[in-house]
Amino acid sequence: MKLKNDESKSIKKQLLYVIKNGIYANQKRLPRETILAESMHVSRTQLRDALSALESEGFITRLQGIGTIINHHVLQVKNRMDIETEFLDIIRQNGYEPSVSFIDVSEGWADEKTAEKLHIRKETEIIRIRLLCSADGKPAIYTEDVLEKRLVKRDYHSEEFHVNVFQFLSEFCDLEPYMDLTELHPALPDERLADILKVPAGKPLLNMEEVDYDFEGNPLFYSNQYFVDEFFKHTVLRKKF
Repeated sequence: MKLKNDESKSIKKQLLYVIKNGIYANQKRLPRETILAESMHVSRTQLRDALSALESEGFITRLQGIGTIINHHVLQVKNRMDIETEFLDIIRQNGYEPSVSFIDVSEGWADEKTAEKLHIRKETEIIRIRLLCSADGKPAIYTEDVLEKRLVKRDYHSEEFHVNVFQFLSEFCDLEPYMDLTELHPALPDERLADILKVPAGKPLLNMEEVDYDFEGNPLFYSNQYFVDEFFKHTVLRKKF
C-alpha cells in the first residue's frame, strides 16, 4: 500500500510541476487524458488518481464537455493552509532560504492536555519531537510533536533523528495519518518560546494545534506549531460546490 501511495504522490508531483512550470504553464487547459498519460508515461488509471487529487486541492477543474481547466490563480498562491506542506517547503514558497536549526527527541509522560488530545491516560509514556526551522537564518517555525511510545515498533537513536514526524510514523511505527483536525489561535509566547523564536514576549504568533488520526479515527500524534507572522502569508481555499 505504501509503495502505491508513494507512486501516486510522485505522479501527482510531476503533473503539478508541468502545470506550474512546464509545458502547460501558459495553457488554459490540459490535453485529453490519453495524450497526457502517454506524454507522462503513466497509465490512465494512475493519471486519473493524480488529476482527482489536484482537483480536490483546487489546482484544476474538470467539467464534462469542456475538459480540464488549469486554475492558474490558485497555482499562484504561495502558502495554502488547507494543504499539508512540509515546513521547509512553506518557508521556501514564501521566498526564504529554509534550514533546520535544531531537532530534539525526548521521552517522557503525557500531561493532562496531551492525554486528552491523544485519548490516553495521564502519565502514559510518550515521545516528544521538538523542531525549529529558520528562514534566511532567522527562527520562523517551532513545533512540538507528541506520540504515544507504544506505537513505536523499532529502536531509534535521537542523535541520528533527522526526519519529521510523518517520516517517523512511517519508518518506526508503520503508520500513516489519514486526516487531521487543526485549531488556529493567536498566541503570546512565554519566556521559553520567545527565547527559542527570538521574538519579544508580547509579540503575537500563529499557533496551530493539530491532531492526526488513522483511518479508523484513532489519534496518532498531537502537534503544537508556532509561526512567526512576519515570514508568512496564509491562504485557505474553500470550494463552493
